[in-house]
Amino acid sequence: MSTTTPTDWNLRPAPRTAEEWIARAGAVAAVLATDAAARDRAGAAPHAEVRLLKDSGLVTLLGPAEHGGGGQNWITAYHVVREIAKADGSIGQLLGYHYLWNWAARLVGTREQWEHVEAEAARNRWFFGGAVNPRDKDVVVTEDGDDLVFTGRKTFSTGSRVSDVTVLEGVLDGTDRHVFAIVPSDSEGLTFHDDWDNIGQRLTESGSVTLDGVRTPWSSAAGYVDREFRPRVYNTLNVPTIQLVFVNFYLGIAAGALETAAAYTRTRTRPWLHGGHDRAVDEPYVVDTYGDLTAKLWAVEALADAVAVEGQHLHDDPDAVTEQTRGDFEVRVAAVKARATDVALEVTSRIFEVTGARSTTTAEGLDRFWRNIRTHTLHDPVAYKRREVGRWVLEGELPEPTWYS
Repeated sequence: MSTTTPTDWNLRPAPRTAEEWIARAGAVAAVLATDAAARDRAGAAPHAEVRLLKDSGLVTLLGPAEHGGGGQNWITAYHVVREIAKADGSIGQLLGYHYLWNWAARLVGTREQWEHVEAEAARNRWFFGGAVNPRDKDVVVTEDGDDLVFTGRKTFSTGSRVSDVTVLEGVLDGTDRHVFAIVPSDSEGLTFHDDWDNIGQRLTESGSVTLDGVRTPWSSAAGYVDREFRPRVYNTLNVPTIQLVFVNFYLGIAAGALETAAAYTRTRTRPWLHGGHDRAVDEPYVVDTYGDLTAKLWAVEALADAVAVEGQHLHDDPDAVTEQTRGDFEVRVAAVKARATDVALEVTSRIFEVTGARSTTTAEGLDRFWRNIRTHTLHDPVAYKRREVGRWVLEGELPEPTWYS
């Protein structure tokens, strides 16, 4: 991968406003786009790509400004994720997950815990990974004096080998209480397995991980005071927040697919020999398809932006979040997740109708957009998102906070 050096990024003025941060993301995306298809085929661990995110400062976007962070909010973060995903869906996912795991200390932890984590993360430009696959209930947490010991296995651990710190999750032995803790990714007993071999999102380092007696102090257990968890409704905002991350890298991938396809159509697609047109861009079905797909994408982008603003109101005043406001927000997230899934799948599959047979070569790599969307949209069934919306409309029913709602 060809990236600019840390010195090059340091010579540029540091972004200060949301618009400047989004522009910085666009500059990073331009670097990623130069060899995105080749890197997708190679499937190598994205060490250089994560270094680019660090050098450009994007990893500190949500961090406190007084400690070197960007001091931005989730509205900006979602736009940044979308911008990066236009060029590389895998890196967009990695960055979006990083933002969530960085913010997880604030979602779940005490003020003392999250202030410490956010300061250290911003100062050191930590990149976060997470071994928090909720469908795997085989990580047990035991007590050993003032330490907690995590033992078990997770099927997925996004970020794994390219992360500096990893969020762990397990169930405290003999209870139904979940424990979250942030540990260095090179902790003794933490073994990442190089077994992520899926058709899409190939550079997300989402393979399995073994936890063989990973130790961390009790004091690092997020939200626990004197070994008792102090719950807040805000704790449950992790799911709609990460689902909105999903939405935005889906939309970024779809936008990248459209932009890439349009460039191909303008320069390389041939008009149909019986259509009576000299240029592919004059073919009525080509013009109609691009107009149709763009209109659909713009519509769901507008909804995503509106929902992001609604979510930011909750993040701005965590102690005021109620079951009602949390539930209403989750319904809105469910609605945009359903639409983003459908539109992104349509865009990334239909671009071939307007690029032509020659665009399907491996070298072009246009299939990566569809493979990336198809792979991640299977994370949880979209029908259940529509169900949340339908039950809310018909009965005023709020989604029960779970690992997926």
